[in-house]
Order: sequence, then C-alpha cells, then structure tokens
Amino acid sequence: MAALIPLRKCCQTISIPYIASRGIQTSVILQKKNVRAGVYKISTKKNVPLTYEEAKAPYKLGVEKSWNTWNTTNLKDEGRKSETLIEDEFIRNFMMGTWHRMIVSDIVIKRKHNMINIAFYVNRRRSLAISKVYFLVGYTEELLSCLLKCPVKLEIQSVESDKDMIFKYI
Repeated sequence: MAALIPLRKCCQTISIPYIASRGIQTSVILQKKNVRAGVYKISTKKNVPLTYEEAKAPYKLGVEKSWNTWNTTNLKDEGRKSETLIEDEFIRNFMMGTWHRMIVSDIVIKRKHNMINIAFYVNRRRSLAISKVYFLVGYTEELLSCLLKCPVKLEIQSVESDKDMIFKYI
C-alpha cells in the first residue's frame, strides 16, 4: 500500500497512489462445488422425515432424478418458456384444488411432444370411493385437455398412509 503524504498545516491531503490502491478485494476461489446448497440440515434427534424427492441433493438432479427434468420447451426457436411456466403452475393449483387433501407427494408434470403426463401419489385412506376417484380422473383429464388444448393423462399411484412416502430420516 502506498504511503500517505504527510499532513499539511491547512488541510489533510491524500496521495493519488492511495486512491488507486483501493480497488476490488479478491479472495481464494474454492475449487470444489457447493454441495450444501439445497441440502437439508441434519437434526439432532434424526426425526425429520424426507421423501424421495427431498432426499436427493440438487447436484445429483440430472443423474438420479432425470426423468423429472425432461423438458422440450427450451429448444431453439420454441418461444413458449413463460407460457409453460404459467401452465405448470395452473396445473399444480388445479390438481391441489380438485384432489383436495388426497395428494401426498409432489406433482410431477412430464411434457412429451404434444402430450402432458401428470404423476402423483394419492392417500388411499383419505380418498373417496373408487367410482368417485374414476370420476375425478376423467373430470381432470377432460377439463385440462380442453383448457390446455393438448391431451392430458394422469398417472396415479396409491399408498396406504403418509408414512409410506418417507424415504429416510435426517
């Protein structure tokens, strides 16, 4: 660092090399990737349940959960990126309202060409009679197909209770 010019009797002056030395401060770059971002913190009693989706680390997304990340709307000259985002949010809100308190997992939306597949788990004990579930499936598929102007298919699996969705405790 450059030395300061001594004080004058009338006022304090600062040298030009001192001003030039005040630049960007840098630090050592960490060469390893940040593996803690998006990873849940381990509790002291190890009693926090995680589902399969939550248990996977974000940097393993393309390897272990790649079937949830296939999306063809980002292709060159597609131009539907924002519309797809709004449609996905609409689908999730519609599903949570139609299948109220029955869905126990994340809603996975898979887009394949012109078809939309929606996958989720349903709690068998909270669901209605089987005829009403079939009605909800037909109602949801038909209404979403008309609103989104493409075929929609539901992929539903049932579990006995919410505890069946727990993958591990941390």
